[in-house]
Amino acid sequence: MYITNSKASHNIVKKQLFVSFPLALFIYFIGFGQAPVEVVTDKDVTPLFASSETLPIRLRYSIKQLRKETNDSTYLENSIAFQNPDGTWDSLPMRIRARGNWRRKNCYFPPVKIKVKKKIAEGTLFEGNKKLKLVLPCLLQKSGDDKVLCELMAYRIYEQVSPYHYKTRRLAIELHEEKGKKVKVHQLEGFLIEDIKKVAKRHDGNVNKRKVHPLQQEHVTCIQNDFFQYMIGNTDYSVAYQHNEKLLFVNKSTLPVPFDFDMSGLVDASYAVVSQIGDQKLAIEDVKHRLYRGFKRDPALYEQVRQQYLASKPDIMAEVDALESSFKIPDEFKRARSYILGFFDILQNEQTFRREVLTKARVK
Repeated sequence: MYITNSKASHNIVKKQLFVSFPLALFIYFIGFGQAPVEVVTDKDVTPLFASSETLPIRLRYSIKQLRKETNDSTYLENSIAFQNPDGTWDSLPMRIRARGNWRRKNCYFPPVKIKVKKKIAEGTLFEGNKKLKLVLPCLLQKSGDDKVLCELMAYRIYEQVSPYHYKTRRLAIELHEEKGKKVKVHQLEGFLIEDIKKVAKRHDGNVNKRKVHPLQQEHVTCIQNDFFQYMIGNTDYSVAYQHNEKLLFVNKSTLPVPFDFDMSGLVDASYAVVSQIGDQKLAIEDVKHRLYRGFKRDPALYEQVRQQYLASKPDIMAEVDALESSFKIPDEFKRARSYILGFFDILQNEQTFRREVLTKARVK
């Protein structure tokens, strides 16, 4: 049985067929009362994330030392050099550690967690950011940079879907890897991800660390998230257990915010496997095969979000196409673009949407 959220939802769905996505989003926030009355804004976005321009940076560290000598509470003293908007270079001290349990063991470049002291960052491009995540290619392979671009694409797509998202900043990284007495220089694609507390602050909310069942979370935001995960072919997440998801508490509503998409079909990394959450065996064997993992809710809400996605297709595809010229392997971009279009093919066909999404929605 579907869970009914509001009788008014049926009327809202009909209205949304004739309005643009931002206006539809505004109607939703007024009509349901579970989420805050809010329109997407850029308030409290720090200078680092206020620009979409690629930021050149330089780093120098030993990957071996980073992997072996850091953990959740142990960081290495380091520094970051970065190019200012006027073309000049600046630098500031920071502390770094490896992050990601699987990737720190299996990736040549483990992803990095950065800490910057507030006083040190003042007056620089990094002002207002005390904690950051740095995403790097996993392996030394030809497609490594393109895989990073695919994951960045996912973050940028979700910005078009929900106001509750992480801001990112694309990087052109010159990494000087210390290998004993030698130094190996890598030119890498990468990006920074803001801290979840910045996302919460932007919406006048708090980070919720306790477990909340998905059906007790705000319905439409959850469906938006589940559709997005289905779009990019990702099963490596759990809203219930906050696996690659954070929860915000905004105006008495609990809202999911997704992150880490490298195991998705959109990225299609060479190391990606279908994730098994808990002891549940999923019915797919390839990450490129989509499987809807959302819970059953009021069908009118599903239709509402479906129409929202269809209306936002031009904006989503614009984010995809904006990265085309940056791909080193043209076929890699064509594959990623085709994968996103495949999602819209499913949404546009009533029977396919019902078979692949509605009937696959979970009851537990």
